[in-house]
Amino acid sequence: MVSAAQQQLHAFDDGQALANALSSSIADALRAAIDTRGEALIAVSGGSTPKRLFEALSHELLDWSRVTVTLVDERWVPDSDERSNARMVEALLLQHQAADAEFVPLYVETATPEAGIGEVRARVNALKQPFDVVVLGMGPDGHTASFFPGGDRLGEALDVSNTAQVLPMRAPGAGEPRITFTLRELLQAQTLYLHIQGDDKRVVLDQAEQPGSELPIASVLRAARPLNIYWCP
Repeated sequence: MVSAAQQQLHAFDDGQALANALSSSIADALRAAIDTRGEALIAVSGGSTPKRLFEALSHELLDWSRVTVTLVDERWVPDSDERSNARMVEALLLQHQAADAEFVPLYVETATPEAGIGEVRARVNALKQPFDVVVLGMGPDGHTASFFPGGDRLGEALDVSNTAQVLPMRAPGAGEPRITFTLRELLQAQTLYLHIQGDDKRVVLDQAEQPGSELPIASVLRAARPLNIYWCP
């Protein structure tokens, strides 16, 4: 289990209060990166949970022209598809103050992630890593990023000795094929957040914190590095 010193749980009454607080913390981390090295790199997650966060973050005052945004993972669909994570980022985050940010999507126009992996890796290699900020989510099955239970490349993705930055992923619960950053890449972030909502997610989180848990999120919780958990019912 990860010690309390490495996990910080920030609990809020509702999703808007959580989004506002998390947005403010992320903006501070991005400003610090810009002050330190002249630019900032952030990877965000998709799904329904971060919608309020993206809207709040889009209004934060900082030099967004020095910020590059990418995704933790992506469904292998174009941004014309309503299930595209890129589509949501473009609609909700890359607006207002954040309209000046550079966005690097993970999807390319090939039939499968395996066919497009070379181009995706070229894009990823051009990013000035490590990430300054990574915002993870978590599904009711304990997945984070595209680390799904039963994933065909789950072992590779969670192996911190694996030097691959991104991998394709297919799993029964994933719907479409996916592309995902590996755990090793995500854990190198300067600031790592886990953003979850709902009592059911808190139960899953508690299960993942138990010794021997095989839930994918447990691999993040067991990593020897600080994790900022933002949660509301």
